[in-house]
Amino acid sequence: MIVTAGTTDIPAAEEAKVTAQMFGNIVETAYDVGVAGLQRLLAQLDMLTGARVVIVAAGMDGVLPSVVGGLVERPVIAVPVSSGYGASFNGLSSLLTMLNSCSPTVSVVNIDNGFGEGVVASLINRT
Repeated sequence: MIVTAGTTDIPAAEEAKVTAQMFGNIVETAYDVGVAGLQRLLAQLDMLTGARVVIVAAGMDGVLPSVVGGLVERPVIAVPVSSGYGASFNGLSSLLTMLNSCSPTVSVVNIDNGFGEGVVASLINRT
């Protein structure tokens, strides 16, 4: 499953989706479910808990992967996104937040690395 915090995170998510599909994975998505409207994420809880691995693309504060990691007992692959506004420093802010996640199920790829997310998710699905 792939989720994004906001709409500006969709390009990285779509790159991960196409990559995962090329490796033969079935991919479900939930876009624009960030923590600014937590009810949107909670509405996806059944799909999240049913997934084998969750890819989370988020910019700005980058907190969504930690929240998802706290909700599901699944591997969470986080990708910081360089788009957005505010003091995001082209994805550096979200990268640092994700690297400092207190959720032990969260791993992080580099900024805007949707391809890397799709590959790692595919490898997890094969185990």
